[in-house]
Amino acid sequence: MNAAEIDRALDRLAAEVAARARAEDGEKGLAIVGIRRGGVHLAERLRARLANRIGVTPPAGTIDIALYRDDLDEKGAVPVVGPTDVRFPVDGKTILLVDDVLYTGRTVRAALDELVDFGRPRRVWLLVLVDRGGRELPIAADFVGTRLSAAPQDDVQVRLTEAGAAADAVIVTRRPS
Repeated sequence: MNAAEIDRALDRLAAEVAARARAEDGEKGLAIVGIRRGGVHLAERLRARLANRIGVTPPAGTIDIALYRDDLDEKGAVPVVGPTDVRFPVDGKTILLVDDVLYTGRTVRAALDELVDFGRPRRVWLLVLVDRGGRELPIAADFVGTRLSAAPQDDVQVRLTEAGAAADAVIVTRRPS
């Protein structure tokens, strides 16, 4: 995906989320949480688009799942923990959980574990820019920008200007064996 395709996908995703929020429980119950690192900038972009569509700026937060990972024992290294910032009541909210790439489902599982430490949301919707397949856990996104069939040895990266990229892009590369 290039910058224009990412922009179109985010516009479409914002329209889908806004329509579903209106239909299911009103826009005022919606909040956005970006999963650090890849989902944070996407969540910020979506928040602005949603504010334009629904007339209300949803509360937003970020979570870092480093301490909630299920592979800490395997990695052996001390995890680098970034900030988690959820400054709104989660109880009773519809949380739009945002990440860049959905692969095994383990990041989302960890994010859900952390999210419930803040309270009990009414529901959680998962939005990803790229679903690359290859799930290890039974997790599916509610809103998807694009679907790719990537091999396990492929690396799928979302590069955004806010994170220092020269231009927005989704890049698929083969990892060296």
